[in-house]
Amino acid sequence: MSAGIHDLVIRLAEESDLAALIAIFAADEIGGHGDTTDDAAYPDYLAAFRAIRASANEALYVACLDGEIIGTFQTAILTKLVGRGASSLKIQAVQTRLDMRGRGIGAIMIKHCIDEARKRGVKTIELGSNMARQDAHRFYDRLGFEKRHYGFSMKLK
Repeated sequence: MSAGIHDLVIRLAEESDLAALIAIFAADEIGGHGDTTDDAAYPDYLAAFRAIRASANEALYVACLDGEIIGTFQTAILTKLVGRGASSLKIQAVQTRLDMRGRGIGAIMIKHCIDEARKRGVKTIELGSNMARQDAHRFYDRLGFEKRHYGFSMKLK
């Protein structure tokens, strides 16, 4: 890749990006989400992509350099009754391709989220991170995120 980080393009993901996104998720050894490049799983990813794309409050993004997808993240906006109807933007599935980490790509992706939240009048940005991702926690701390709540989850299948 000859382009510098200032040439990074962030755009909404397209269906044709799925193979590259699946490969990024499947390479994640910490997440434990069961992502795989097995062709038999493709219909699951396609259905999820189409559901996200159809949602007015969700967005799936890709970060591209020299035409290659090197990162991704997803956002969802939730309007709550608490806080007098305040909305929050949740950032999920932030991933940079393994060979591209440590170059500032993640910071640019998060800045994009912050800018979008401000444009949409969102009051709070939230994100969750696997407890095993200590490097990610330091990264989010550096970007100004605070640990304010405990998160709980329950796998149903």
